[in-house]
Amino acid sequence: MTKRKNKGYKKSGNKRNNPEKQNNKQHSPQGKSKGSPKTTNKPPRGRKGIIAEVTCTGLTKEGKGVFQWEGKELSVENLLPGETAEVIISQKGRFTNAELKRVIKTSEDRVISPSKYYYERGGCQIHHMSYEAQTRFKQHTIDQLMDPFGKPDSIITMDHPYGYRNKNTMTFGMNKKKQIISGLYAPNTHRIIPMDGSMIHDPKADEIIQTIKGMMKSFKMQPYNEDTERGFLRHVLVRVGKNSGEIMVVLVAASPMFKGKNNFIKALKKEHPEITTIILNINNRSDSMVLGDQEKVLFGKGTITDTLCGLEFEISSKSFYQINPVQTEKLYSEAIKMAELTGNETVIDAYCGIGTIGLVASQKAGKVIGVELNKGAVRDAIRNSKRNGVKNARFYQGDAGEFMVQMAARGEKADVVILDPPRSGSDEAFLSSIVKLKPKRVVYVSCNPETQARDMKYLVKNGYKVKEIQPVDMFPQTVHVESVAKLVLK
Repeated sequence: MTKRKNKGYKKSGNKRNNPEKQNNKQHSPQGKSKGSPKTTNKPPRGRKGIIAEVTCTGLTKEGKGVFQWEGKELSVENLLPGETAEVIISQKGRFTNAELKRVIKTSEDRVISPSKYYYERGGCQIHHMSYEAQTRFKQHTIDQLMDPFGKPDSIITMDHPYGYRNKNTMTFGMNKKKQIISGLYAPNTHRIIPMDGSMIHDPKADEIIQTIKGMMKSFKMQPYNEDTERGFLRHVLVRVGKNSGEIMVVLVAASPMFKGKNNFIKALKKEHPEITTIILNINNRSDSMVLGDQEKVLFGKGTITDTLCGLEFEISSKSFYQINPVQTEKLYSEAIKMAELTGNETVIDAYCGIGTIGLVASQKAGKVIGVELNKGAVRDAIRNSKRNGVKNARFYQGDAGEFMVQMAARGEKADVVILDPPRSGSDEAFLSSIVKLKPKRVVYVSCNPETQARDMKYLVKNGYKVKEIQPVDMFPQTVHVESVAKLVLK
């Protein structure tokens, strides 16, 4: 492969990344390639600030623009490498804060985002970059992180990087004018950014959430107030079967007492006959979890189905199901290819969830063993196995690491271990169980390449070699990137 030029991305403790430039530039749906960010005339509230002219020299892993000021390296949102800008710099205690005032010289990588919430950053940190620039940024991240293991392949991109999320959640509250609002929390706060949709959400899901918000006043439904602990509706979660067209609406409430429930459901179904099930979920906790433990089906069967890699999956409100089904098929295809299945192998699907990747692997494996701690997910996996007529997969509730240690103690073998852990990655106990079991191949699917690199370092120290790394852009417009790697026993 040809060497890629570093386009000014910021290096941090671990080396980070840089991708190959695509030939055809892709811009936002409006087709505009450049735009200037909003001008801010005031320093942040409660702070004294000075205005400085700076030049952006790189990006942090969060997608913020990096610049030098009085011997300090600072970062600011919405600034791209090579751009010159005025920023407002203020001091609060030991911390120096920077806020973008205006861009003087814009980068060719800047686009006018199709999002109405361009400056609020409602879950999209890099939507001011062209998709080509986003791709370079993510490739750079992967290349730097994975440098100790070899050169990753070029990132697999998305043809239409908008409207891909099949699960949308909006939080409800009241503004200072006592008007009901819905939206997303501002980063690291409990302040709701009022939004009626997102460029990465399924449009129909956002439409349904806005319909619910509009109905609340006439049905005397109050949004929940976290400070007073009064009110009813906390969140609305909508799941969409992108292939089936089925839609689930989950009303997350602080109390099971839902006055006017039947009339509300009737009115919502009249506005959106495409809704196939409605669930009331009760969450009276004070933590950050969206869904509570108790729920009641108000309409429909309580689940939706969708098709992935030719298999049909039943999805509940709490099921882990990949957010971007289009890219998931590409990701799973790469994972199965790395597993090198011939029809005779025993495959362990660790962190199996509702069985998606294990059931996909079962089409080419001799036997699949799925292990998952969550009892509900295991029930879903068994149900999905039966739904698809899969005879060579078994699913067990328990700790996958302990399960593999017990297998090794009994002298049992596995040819391939596929793992898809949470963002925090795996722990040493689990990784050591892989080393004890000694599968020929390990396929590591990760939504956080930083923890993936950490875990692969352990496996490499203990007898494995990284043979291939394939990044996949599962989350366009955000800084997140998925990665799948193949490790083989030396």
